[in-house]
Amino acid sequence: MFAAAPARCLIPCEADATVSDPASEMVLQASAVAFDGRALLITGPPGSGKSSLTLALLERGAGFIGDDGVTLTRKEDTIIAHPPPNIAGLLDVRGVGLAHIDLTDPGPVALILELGTKPAERLPESLARRELLGCPIPMLAFDPGTIAPAQRALWALRMHGLRIDKQATAAKDRP
Repeated sequence: MFAAAPARCLIPCEADATVSDPASEMVLQASAVAFDGRALLITGPPGSGKSSLTLALLERGAGFIGDDGVTLTRKEDTIIAHPPPNIAGLLDVRGVGLAHIDLTDPGPVALILELGTKPAERLPESLARRELLGCPIPMLAFDPGTIAPAQRALWALRMHGLRIDKQATAAKDRP
């Protein structure tokens, strides 16, 4: 599902953080899936539906990165989502138990869906951005609701997610 080389986002990050910088890695309380070469972060308070939306996205063909925690690292001007320590491969299926899910490769973060913190706009004109390790990532207030939550989340990624320049990164990483 992912190219071998990590992708670069087209929005520059602050230039002073590097991969060796301790501020270039963090664990975020979130869920993450990968679809079409980009990672989608799902954030929100406990009980807001992060794991349920993750499960619905997996049923639509997304790859599993993490649930209840995601390790984020910065590689140049890109934030990469990795499985979390200690709970990698586990998905909390509410009322059922912990499911063991095969992991996909880490991927470049393209969009954050924020559940349960503020009302979602019906037709958002612009998106807020959240700084993660010095990189601005688009963030959309999202209400999963009961009508096609996974399909709407994938459309949000298509319409609002960072475009990933896979060719530039692949060319740079070649010997």
